[in-house]
Amino acid sequence: MTTTTSATPSVLTVRAIDPAVHRALLERDDAGQPPVRSVDETGGAPLRCCLTRARAGERIALVSYAPLRRWAAETGAEPGPYDECGPVFVHDGPCAGPVGQDWPAGFHGGQRVLRAYDRRGRILGGELVEPETAEAVAAELLADPKVAVLHVRAVEFGCFQHEVRRG
Repeated sequence: MTTTTSATPSVLTVRAIDPAVHRALLERDDAGQPPVRSVDETGGAPLRCCLTRARAGERIALVSYAPLRRWAAETGAEPGPYDECGPVFVHDGPCAGPVGQDWPAGFHGGQRVLRAYDRRGRILGGELVEPETAEAVAAELLADPKVAVLHVRAVEFGCFQHEVRRG
């Protein structure tokens, strides 16, 4: 699922986990395991299928997701040792994806790392950003023709949040 936002100097495409991939992850995740299902009693789990936070009492699933592997399969890249699999929360059931969002500002509660990858899937570098500057820094990074894709990651646990591409 993609949403597009106009940030200077270019147009960014923010990508949540695709609905078809989300459905597959609810069967077997990218580590070959079944999802860990639960109810988010207090709310707030960051849902990578729609780039929102779970509401209190909402059913969620914790799955292993390999974002660079998914991107590489789509683009023909070969990330080699940069391919990694990590935990993400998704809805435990159907999700329509992001609705009417551009950059998912309310989704990010704290500092994030923007990790840049080249067309082969190799890490080029990263930037530590505050929520209010993340979109502009993402646009600056993607203005570099060597950067093919960005991953937004949480600082605390290093978890994948979402992908960003040129529009």
